[in-house]
Amino acid sequence: MVLSGFPYQPRPGQERLMDLVSSACEYRAHLVLESGTGTGKTVCVLCAALEFCKRRGKKLLYVTRTNSQQRQVMLELREISERMPVFGVAIQGRRNMCPLARSDPELSNGNPEELSKVCSERKARVVKGDEDACRYYAATVSEDLQPVMKYSREELPTAEEFSAHCIDRGLCPYEICKMHVPAADVVAAPYIMFFDGFIRHALMDWMACTLQDIVLVVDEAHNLPWYARELESAMLGEHTLRLSEAEIDEFGDPEVAEGISLRDFILMTHEVLDKTVEEYLIDEDGIIPQSHLEEELMFRTHLTSRGVSGVLSQANQFGEMVRDHRKLEGRLPRSYVHGASGFLTFWQTLDEAEYVKLITKYEVKAFEAYCLDSSIACKPIAECHSSIHMSGTLKPLDEYRDSVGLPRDARLAVVPSPFPPENRLVLYADDVTTKYEDIERDEKMADRIGEHISNIVSGVQRSTIVFYPSYATMERLAPRTRMSSGGRRVLFERRDMEQGDFMKVVGDFKGAPGTALLHAISGGRVSEGIDFPGEEMEVAVIAGIPYPKPTAKQRAFQHFCELRFGDGWERAVKAPTTRKLQQAIGRLIRSETDRGVAVILDKRAVHFSESLSARKTSAPAEDIEAFFAGSCPGHAEELAVIARRNMRGA
Repeated sequence: MVLSGFPYQPRPGQERLMDLVSSACEYRAHLVLESGTGTGKTVCVLCAALEFCKRRGKKLLYVTRTNSQQRQVMLELREISERMPVFGVAIQGRRNMCPLARSDPELSNGNPEELSKVCSERKARVVKGDEDACRYYAATVSEDLQPVMKYSREELPTAEEFSAHCIDRGLCPYEICKMHVPAADVVAAPYIMFFDGFIRHALMDWMACTLQDIVLVVDEAHNLPWYARELESAMLGEHTLRLSEAEIDEFGDPEVAEGISLRDFILMTHEVLDKTVEEYLIDEDGIIPQSHLEEELMFRTHLTSRGVSGVLSQANQFGEMVRDHRKLEGRLPRSYVHGASGFLTFWQTLDEAEYVKLITKYEVKAFEAYCLDSSIACKPIAECHSSIHMSGTLKPLDEYRDSVGLPRDARLAVVPSPFPPENRLVLYADDVTTKYEDIERDEKMADRIGEHISNIVSGVQRSTIVFYPSYATMERLAPRTRMSSGGRRVLFERRDMEQGDFMKVVGDFKGAPGTALLHAISGGRVSEGIDFPGEEMEVAVIAGIPYPKPTAKQRAFQHFCELRFGDGWERAVKAPTTRKLQQAIGRLIRSETDRGVAVILDKRAVHFSESLSARKTSAPAEDIEAFFAGSCPGHAEELAVIARRNMRGA
């Protein structure tokens, strides 16, 4: 059944998709849904869940990982609003919406709790009439907000559009957004606003409801297990310890135990960090014994474990004093001593069944408490009326269900792509690999991969993206290609690109259809959530299987999955790798007229050939040309069969 609010002519599969969502809402179920890219998941889920929520007095909370995905929610709501009354609000964190945080370099680095304290202090000064109060909040509480309310209800702006509209009028978009939320049918928010407990409690207050009143939609849900583990993890690095020393220089050096000052204790912790690096670091990380850090601190301080806990309590009180002092000065209420003592206290209480203790050296030396169990951060999902978890790449669905802690009776469903299966082809070459041992042993391996890429780029004049497993692999292989063959414009997805710079690269690539070449990362921003319709992207070259790097952290996670679920390699290695491959390949087909070819340059692709429906090729460039020409001598029938299997398995 097509719902009354659905704004388009339904395509095959969309009615079933809406039925699945409607049923899950009606029966208070949790739905894990895989539906191919370009199938209209967003609008289908919005329509079905909205119809239920409006009829049953529930609220729809739609959480996304990126701002671009949140924007899509608001654009679809505008279309739906032409057929049914709906009010949706897109909200982001203070860092993005607070005018002061956007313009102040110090505040822009604040975490949600710190920015909340700054905001409370500035708002209190408005009440007192202080000159250094927040002028945006002062205007918000004193001016007529009806025009802004009218704009929000009628235009359904994105978070960026709403922020610009308010700031142009000298108002605070964050505070006004909070005023809108109680009346909203739909709230679109980033993951952190639901999965971080501190922010979730505030969000529920703003929405004036409980979790039991919420239908939760998790967009691009394949990202959630990793995100949830990262959210519950914590680090203490040498940078924090150095800044703690500077903090002590500014605020004093109290005695925290007999004969031990706070500076002494921080220096001892730094010494333990250096020693642990020497003893346990292998490459970029290493697992350390469960009680190693505590025993080292006890040895240096000559204190019992209870005595060390007392020192941490004293350090915590010092940190609170620093935070209060900085808050009164209108500065970011951050204390590095408070952060260090909080981490060490947290470290002492970790459950080794759920966490692994590591020494790491990615950019700086650090202790890391890494969460292995993504279900910890996902526990609030169970309290919601129902939840919809959707992505184009969620298989194996039971693995996702278990990893985020959904009940065993959660519904699992796949809605295949409605697009012509013969429009996409996946190939793989088995004469090359980026496997570390092979590429190090065979000096010509990297050159052969580069030659494959060069032949494709020079022989197939279509917009091409080359996806690498890592930046290091890209830096090694990209120079070995004839990148500018045929006058192509060559672009790169770089490490730590600012959002503006990243979108310019994407825009430049899209603006040169048929002649652009983009080097990107599997699992990076290009492969996640960016649409390349039509001629904007027609060839995807995957230069190496994006297996997780075999770090100590990764091995610990695989061991955890083996103990918890009995299939560690499948869950910790194969499933996330398959999803990265599918995400890159999924960029190719976004509509019924798109056509595209993906080529995996790695012999290990044979392990994924069934799930990807890929076939071996000895001449990638020639097979790509034959596909686009509509003929492939001796393989026409095979290509059609492979392509159909491709789309069924996507």
